[in-house]
Amino acid sequence: MKYIEENEKIVMTEFESFNIKEILECGQCFRFEKIDEMHYIIVANNKVLNIKQDSEKVEFYPCNKNEFENIWINYFDLETDYNKIKKQLEDDPIVKTAIEYASGIRILNQEPFECLISFIISQNNRIPMIKQVIKNISEKYGVKEGEYYLFPTLNQLKKATPEELKLCKTGFRDKYILDAIQNIENNTINLEQLYNMTAEEAKNQLLKIKGVGTKVADCVLLFSLKKNEVFPTDVWVKRVMEHFYFDEKDTNIKEIHNFAKEKWGDLAGYAQQYLFYYARSEKIGTK
Repeated sequence: MKYIEENEKIVMTEFESFNIKEILECGQCFRFEKIDEMHYIIVANNKVLNIKQDSEKVEFYPCNKNEFENIWINYFDLETDYNKIKKQLEDDPIVKTAIEYASGIRILNQEPFECLISFIISQNNRIPMIKQVIKNISEKYGVKEGEYYLFPTLNQLKKATPEELKLCKTGFRDKYILDAIQNIENNTINLEQLYNMTAEEAKNQLLKIKGVGTKVADCVLLFSLKKNEVFPTDVWVKRVMEHFYFDEKDTNIKEIHNFAKEKWGDLAGYAQQYLFYYARSEKIGTK
């Protein structure tokens, strides 16, 4: 990775395994707006950031060297060697095909509270509606930054009432959001401490929250807590696993997780992201 700072912009000129479209549209985050084919605006880490990419460079703006090194290098996981990860996963020809289909995916390191609330909202919900609900909550409780609203902090969101959340179109998820806030507020769950737990220990903590099941917990573990061995399994991942590995047979989530753990070990989360993007884009398992 090589980058320079110029005119309130960071320009990355040497990079590997980075495709902003694949990174943002592989189901791991929701606060982004597509401006053009390879130009996006994201709202994360209390910042609003443009990312514009072509074949030779990636531009991040407005952004200075200090912000890039202290916020965005970690957020985009730029210090992880994805070429090494790919080589280890490509022993599996199916994953190899998925990697070749979207070789620029990286797993984001998101802020845990926002990630948790976002994936609670995601339950039984379509992506456009998930994005809209998060936008509604941010506009209601967050702080405005330019044309966008930042995701609210715990202190800002704990003022919410069930009635207000329903007006934000959360539906039945309002009580789950409030339960998550209460558990964190009274320190029953300390999100920062989850970093230092095993994936299983951290998952058991998250499962204490009403409405947080295996899939939501696994998403939070993978996309904000660096637990790369977990294998979030939604309908698309279930379909692709059944299609490629279980002879089209209906297979329960526990069996899929055991298979993923045995086959990919600590890299299961990376395999999941490649398979998810490939399956959803090509509508594999829908016929």
